[in-house]
Amino acid sequence: MTFSDDELRAAIAREMPGVRADLERLVRIPGIAFEGFDHSHLERSAEAVAALLRGCGLDVDIVRAGGQPAVIGSRPAPPGAPTVLLYAHHDVQPVGDPALWSSDPFEVVERDGRLYGRGAADDKAGIMAHVAALRAYGDELPVGVVVFVEGEEEYGSESLDAILGAHRETLRSDVIVIADSGNWDIGVPALTTSLRGLVNCFAEVRVLDSAVHSGMFGGPVPDALTVLCRLIATLHDEHGEVAIDGLVSRGGATVDYPEERFRHEAGLLDGVRLIGGGTISDRSWTKPAVSVLGIDAPPSGAAPNALVPAAKAKISVRLAPGDDPKSAYAAIRSHLEKYVPWGARIEVTLESDGAPCVIDATGPAYDAARAAFRDAWDGAEPVDMGVGGSIPFIATFQTLFPDAAILVTGVEDPYSGAHGPDESLHLGEFTRACLAEAMLLRNVAAGGR
Repeated sequence: MTFSDDELRAAIAREMPGVRADLERLVRIPGIAFEGFDHSHLERSAEAVAALLRGCGLDVDIVRAGGQPAVIGSRPAPPGAPTVLLYAHHDVQPVGDPALWSSDPFEVVERDGRLYGRGAADDKAGIMAHVAALRAYGDELPVGVVVFVEGEEEYGSESLDAILGAHRETLRSDVIVIADSGNWDIGVPALTTSLRGLVNCFAEVRVLDSAVHSGMFGGPVPDALTVLCRLIATLHDEHGEVAIDGLVSRGGATVDYPEERFRHEAGLLDGVRLIGGGTISDRSWTKPAVSVLGIDAPPSGAAPNALVPAAKAKISVRLAPGDDPKSAYAAIRSHLEKYVPWGARIEVTLESDGAPCVIDATGPAYDAARAAFRDAWDGAEPVDMGVGGSIPFIATFQTLFPDAAILVTGVEDPYSGAHGPDESLHLGEFTRACLAEAMLLRNVAAGGR
């Protein structure tokens, strides 16, 4: 049976109340894979996802490879039909300071057509978009499906390679849909075709065996915080361009990103200038970026009048598509060791890295996706966009399944606030994303293997 557009619209409309209720139940589970959090919530979250997939008629297993639980559900393809892998993740970011939220991060609240809560967009709505599409078809699913819901994506996917290796044949598919990105704007769908890579490292400087009196020794003796500040200042030139030799930098992003919109989406304060050069799209998607995410130092209110003997910073570097994380880390380390001032000792350690990726979004599967987007968004032309963030495992999927078409989609919009306070999901866009995925499965089936 081939479903028409009207039949799929009616099916999605029928399923959305239940989909939303199940999404709210998922959001209430505080499944955080970071160290120091109660990981039993991830067990609860995995069980909840497994129950949802079983309810769609899939054979389901909860799997792990030394890390947090992932869920794999599968249903074989009808004769001659292709198989589609649907990816999402059920873990979420820590909430940060709860005082910055307008409501409890794990109590779902609707305001002005948006659903607020940690994971409401990233990425529990991704899970429910898959579920919505499966429910819309019921027993008439036109393709084979494998649903893979990871449990530690926000914490670096440390066990993902082992899980993929152990279940490679189960996960093998013709098309891979990764629902962990976003759309260009409210009312404008998108395929993500490039993502930056990532190197996170720690730089610790030391100048003294222990703290000493700032009056007796200050002047001749540098304190570690001043050393660290001067070192951090070398990471950019006076215009804000990244000043680390050896990093790849590209240009040529074709999408116009208006500065006024960008400033609004970032929440940039009036008078604060953008840094770097080139178009905003290039600066955000195809050039490297360096940020200092945190510093270990005495808190200012309790700091004694003593020279700080050691200070440590976490430095995050986003890598341009085409760069290599290993060579990039070597370049970062070489820069820090070269520019540490006044002979201070420095130790640089790698925390994590991930490869960038570029997707050649041409071929029947991408045509099928764009047609689904146009229909679900009432004729809006989809955008091929880059993303400044990183999903390193996409490169792993490209390596393991070189013949599969990889479609990076998602439910977020520029105002979702993923990873920040008041994360939210636009309910109208969510409905369109669910409809688009149902239409995509139909279109892929029509194209065959």
